[in-house]
Amino acid sequence: MPRATRTADSSAIQEFREPAQRPIEALILSLLMLIAAVLGFLFLGRKAFWFDEAFSVALARFGWHNFAGLVWQREGNMVLYYLLLRAWTGFGHTPFFFRSLSVLPAVATVPVVYWLGRRLYDARVGLIAAMLLTFNAWQIRYAQETRSYSLLIFLGALSSAFLVAHLRRPSPWTRVGHIVVSSLAIYAHFYAELLVIAHWVSLRFVQRAEIPPKTNRNWRWIVLLTAPAMIFVAKTGSSPLHWIQRPGTRDLYQFAGQITGNGGVLLVLAYACASIAGLLPINPTPWRVPWHGWRERFLLVWLLFPVLFTLAVSLVRPLFLSRYFVFCLPPLVLLAAAGIARVNRTLLLVPALAAFLALSLKGTLSYYDHDFDLTRDDWAGVSNHLLAHSRPKDGLVFYVAMGRMPYQFFQSLAPNGATSPAIVFPGKGDRLDFHELLAKPTADDLKAITDEYTRVWVVLMNNGTASHPDATTRTLNEIFSRRFPEPERRVFFPAIEVRLYSRNR
Repeated sequence: MPRATRTADSSAIQEFREPAQRPIEALILSLLMLIAAVLGFLFLGRKAFWFDEAFSVALARFGWHNFAGLVWQREGNMVLYYLLLRAWTGFGHTPFFFRSLSVLPAVATVPVVYWLGRRLYDARVGLIAAMLLTFNAWQIRYAQETRSYSLLIFLGALSSAFLVAHLRRPSPWTRVGHIVVSSLAIYAHFYAELLVIAHWVSLRFVQRAEIPPKTNRNWRWIVLLTAPAMIFVAKTGSSPLHWIQRPGTRDLYQFAGQITGNGGVLLVLAYACASIAGLLPINPTPWRVPWHGWRERFLLVWLLFPVLFTLAVSLVRPLFLSRYFVFCLPPLVLLAAAGIARVNRTLLLVPALAAFLALSLKGTLSYYDHDFDLTRDDWAGVSNHLLAHSRPKDGLVFYVAMGRMPYQFFQSLAPNGATSPAIVFPGKGDRLDFHELLAKPTADDLKAITDEYTRVWVVLMNNGTASHPDATTRTLNEIFSRRFPEPERRVFFPAIEVRLYSRNR
């Protein structure tokens, strides 16, 4: 069969030659990167270092046996970030320092988004998109967290950039870049698999003649390189996500507010209008289109496919959590930038950009004052309370075994000589095997503890409600009530309860 002949329009991808970057563009981009760094480091240590962050640091500090065992048994998601954090922890020990690791990819994402906008449209769109990303509160929020989300945004944008580069100027380097960075994104967070699938889906909309040879083999290589991650997912299933609730309309509204930058209804509407303008005119037919029709479809698939697919699956098994879709932020700012750039008159463009900037800054300043997408627990308060009120021969039980990890992180920050109760579950004192972090205390464990210790601290979280405690809490209440009077002390922290049982009252 003869090869399809390319027309002038359909060959736009392959014949692309990027115009030289002007000095003013480089200056503005450098300024935006500097602002992104300032906004990322500003108030970096203000927020409470919550469970997920302290857990990340504690896991990164484990010896290789416990680190590898826990990763393989339960914590395979984010393994790339844990390895980077493992190296990072050797140079500092404060929450500010650990969080600074996430600021770096956040700053690096700004030029990647600019480059994408420049390649897909022009320098004007690239700079506007970079500006929107720089001041977006959701971007800044995850630049200030000791988790992999900032890295996920960066790798997702970079993977997409390599795909676009390969379509416009195919080379072995662009193809290898797309394969390797896409694989790394999956190891940064398993939900990046949806981004990789979205890339494949987007190519169904571009004319076949425009797809460089062997491009479709990229996905075979990605599957091969991420086989360990696929095996882990098949082995563990969705059990690590059992706590996620089925999403409703309120969750979707909150997601819209979060991804647009915490600026309220006005900013959501502004992004919606700008994105629609960026899509117009979109021709629903034909199915496969040349470059100037494909780029909008590419961004739209990248933005919507991961969310819509997960919502559909969540009808059967809830898997939707807004922060897992942070990698959908770059296509949103790119579409909005394309819409804003349609305003040709400077007298109208400047007020439009100023309005976006004002609403985005409002959302960012609000975030610095209080969180908008989660309620943080207070493991620092729990740890300080235990260290301040315990006695040398006290025992300490963590209802959620992994609660030991944030406790020991904050214990490591305490002054030398602080009194610490003996950890009796999970593990025994300093001895700990990763298997013990995957268990809950049994009735025999609790009986042995109450026989050995006259004062026992119990830390409870995620154990049901006061009127409807779960089975393990009921067992604990029953066994402890036989050996102790009512708890001598009950102190409540955000999402955590601390009890002291004593026979020496």
